[in-house]
Amino acid sequence: MMQITNTVKQLIIINVLFFIGTYVVGTHVAYDILALHTPTSTDFQPWQFVTYMFMHGGIQHILFNMLGLWMFGSPLEHFWGTKKFLFFYFSCGIGAALLHLGINHFEMQSLLDSAQGLNLSETAIRKIINIDSTNGDVIDTEKFKQAALAILQESGKLQYLQQNPGALQSLFDASMLNQSPMLGASGALYGLIVAFAFMFPNAELMMIFLPIPIKAKYFVPLLLLGDLLLGLKGQSIFGSQGDDGVAHFAHLGGALIGFIMMWYWKKNQFNHNRWN
Repeated sequence: MMQITNTVKQLIIINVLFFIGTYVVGTHVAYDILALHTPTSTDFQPWQFVTYMFMHGGIQHILFNMLGLWMFGSPLEHFWGTKKFLFFYFSCGIGAALLHLGINHFEMQSLLDSAQGLNLSETAIRKIINIDSTNGDVIDTEKFKQAALAILQESGKLQYLQQNPGALQSLFDASMLNQSPMLGASGALYGLIVAFAFMFPNAELMMIFLPIPIKAKYFVPLLLLGDLLLGLKGQSIFGSQGDDGVAHFAHLGGALIGFIMMWYWKKNQFNHNRWN
């Protein structure tokens, strides 16, 4: 394992400072401002496409991501230089976010289609999916129900609820999906992992739970497959916070963007050039 490079070191320091700052100002405040929210959320801001990469949901989450950033990022920065490394890192992170939001939108739309019998306007739907259902750190379903019923009554759609008994549950699920922010450097990290396999296919790596040396060209596909299988259950090898079976697409999205960029660079011999 090579010595940590300057840019990787600075990224780790920034991540640690964000992590400490999250608990200084309060997790709710920090997540509302800096984690990535869906565009339909009242908390969404454009800068979150970058800041979400520096936010983490716990010690294990940041520990595994920073360990991965050190292991896979340092060799790449060493060969690429700072500018090329940062361009690749943030491209994978932003690409992962876009894929996550796309799938998030698809799932939310499916839920809202289940409630289309209520004939709600876009304004009413936006109000409902942004209802604050929290009571401290607990989701209060009754709080959501009362607020949603008030909006339905205000919109003159309360009478449609009897003909669509499952609509309220669908709206609640859509609300939870709309208000589940994305956070962590995992998407960018998965891009680095793919790039490492491109650059050093015969480098031997080991999984913590499988201490057997495996060449990177075999290790990375196994890692991605394992994360996909665990992600379907709401888990992740690199400390995902998601429990809805969707967040893993962000990780695999970062890997996909990394693969496309490495394939293009290799085809055009960009991978042999430093940018600084």
